[in-house]
Amino acid sequence: MPAVPEKLQMQHLAWRAGFGASPSVIEDWTHKKRRQVINKILAGPEKDVQTPLKVRDASDLPDRGKMMSPEEKRALNRMNRQGVKDLNLQWMNEMVQSEHPLREKMALFWHGHFACRTQNVLFNQQLLQVIRENALGNFGELLTAVSKSPAMLQFLNNQQNVKAHPNENFAREVMELFTMGRGHYTETDIKEAARSFTGWAYEGDGSFVFREKRHDGGQKTVLGKSGNFNGDDVLKILLEQKETARYITEKIYRYFVSENLDEANINKLADKFYSSGYDIGALMQHIFNADWFYDARLIGNRIKSPVELLVGLRRTVPVDFEREEVMLSFQQVLGQVLFYPPNVAGWPGGRNWIDSSSLMYRMQLPKMILYEKEFNITPKEIIPEMGMGSYKVTMELNESVQKQYAKKIKGVINWNALLKDYEKVPREKLADAIAGSLLQANKNVSKQVLENYADASSRENYIKTVAIAVMSTPEYQLC
Repeated sequence: MPAVPEKLQMQHLAWRAGFGASPSVIEDWTHKKRRQVINKILAGPEKDVQTPLKVRDASDLPDRGKMMSPEEKRALNRMNRQGVKDLNLQWMNEMVQSEHPLREKMALFWHGHFACRTQNVLFNQQLLQVIRENALGNFGELLTAVSKSPAMLQFLNNQQNVKAHPNENFAREVMELFTMGRGHYTETDIKEAARSFTGWAYEGDGSFVFREKRHDGGQKTVLGKSGNFNGDDVLKILLEQKETARYITEKIYRYFVSENLDEANINKLADKFYSSGYDIGALMQHIFNADWFYDARLIGNRIKSPVELLVGLRRTVPVDFEREEVMLSFQQVLGQVLFYPPNVAGWPGGRNWIDSSSLMYRMQLPKMILYEKEFNITPKEIIPEMGMGSYKVTMELNESVQKQYAKKIKGVINWNALLKDYEKVPREKLADAIAGSLLQANKNVSKQVLENYADASSRENYIKTVAIAVMSTPEYQLC
């Protein structure tokens, strides 16, 4: 198999460690040592000040000691629903604008791993901040912070987990989905772990609280270890299991490398992850520095998630929409609405992103946005598998999409950066250069087909129309 060109290797890195990069950035990377580029990607900008994403304050909450009228309850529900939408758009914008795209890409991965649905906007923004702060840090610290977040404790019913009536939901998902995966624990382990998590709860303002009177302080046995365990003890026991390192590493490999698993590489990475004490950044560094990561078989073999597709497109051609809410509609039609995972296991990803209707819509998306076409695709339903009033929210989201129908997508499109990237490319090589920088897979997109879509009336129009044509191909769905 021929060697992969350095430029393509860097484009591959840019997409897997972020949401793509401009030709000028790729060109700069090709003149530097790979390790130097990766260190920079991991570290982010020199003055990296992480901005907390915040749309509501605790002061927006009603006084918990006060009985609310039906109208006040409805007003609170409206505030929460609008707040979650606002938080969604704020995070999408952060992904588009971020100078530390790996952190946001990693946070997007953890957002799916620690799948959670709550209608409380304060709980949502608190959990998101925990994930973003720890996205490249220590997995043990991330796991603990997520496990003590009110969003997760509420979602998995641990507020109802008390000594007299243990609730096993939280303990089960912590083992099955967050750490070891199925097959590495028994039902008895879950029951004993649930007893350990009794008393873990939260206050209305989002602060974690341990209610000692509701905690079972008796002897428990979890995964062969015995003691008067509490929740922190159980999380420590789970982190001591090598199966946890293996499970997390495999999931990261699927997301950042390939759905086709290489057991030997995963086992080596898992050993390093475990011995590092669960250093996420170090794990990503091992992956991105590995020669096998740049194998031609791993390039362009991954289907972009809807959020990756949308963010990547807007990082390539910046667009300021007249109504930013259209991004919610795009997410819903494509099947991935932030803060609304389909179930406790999160979005399945991979080929599940694509069906005949969604592929057609994906290919129409660049033209709809960049040509300001009408938005008239039927949205996918969000199928709620767990209660919490999700059905009502689903209907409201659908209604918001319905309101977009037959309306043109209006926005201010900034083509300057894209035009500048190709200003030195000869006219006869433009189509190949644009396809080469925007596509990871199957670079043999017919130049004649692109020419058919091109507006040759000016160099500027030619670059714009060829770029839109390239982004409207099936190959653009892959990274």
